[in-house]
Amino acid sequence: MMYLELFLTFLKIGGFSFGGGYAMLPLIEEEIVYIHQWLSQQEFIDIIAISQMSPGPIAVNAATFVGFKHVGILGSIVATFGVVFTSFILVTTLAKVIIKHYKSTVVTGIFTGIRPAVIGLIGAACVSLFKTSIVDYKSLLIGFTMLILLSKTRLHPISIIMISGIMGVVVFSI
Repeated sequence: MMYLELFLTFLKIGGFSFGGGYAMLPLIEEEIVYIHQWLSQQEFIDIIAISQMSPGPIAVNAATFVGFKHVGILGSIVATFGVVFTSFILVTTLAKVIIKHYKSTVVTGIFTGIRPAVIGLIGAACVSLFKTSIVDYKSLLIGFTMLILLSKTRLHPISIIMISGIMGVVVFSI
């Protein structure tokens, strides 16, 4: 029963989250932290941090980690399959339709309408994570420093993550 619940939860997350990883965060958080209470808010933030540092899509990584933490290796497989199943079916089906009707005003209108919603979802995820991740001025300093580095340089995101980790060690050991 636990595996079915895990599968259906991540099937729902994968099926109703548009815009990719960061846009999925509010729904993942709602389902995992608040509805099912499989993780605490802090554990959720830790899982997201680990998911960002791991190769691959954040939703797949988060599903894998949550499934493993909740019910073990089989749980990680079930959750991962659940989160990608709907996308796999939709992408396979829609690819044929979109390729055939790409210049249609309906198709371009749909994509134009979805973009602002995705930006709003990403913004909501940022606000939610900010509230619980930035717990003191040192965290705020690291966050703003990384924001400036990202906006003013062409550093690769992996470099930003490594620099922020080093800053965390230095700043929090003082």
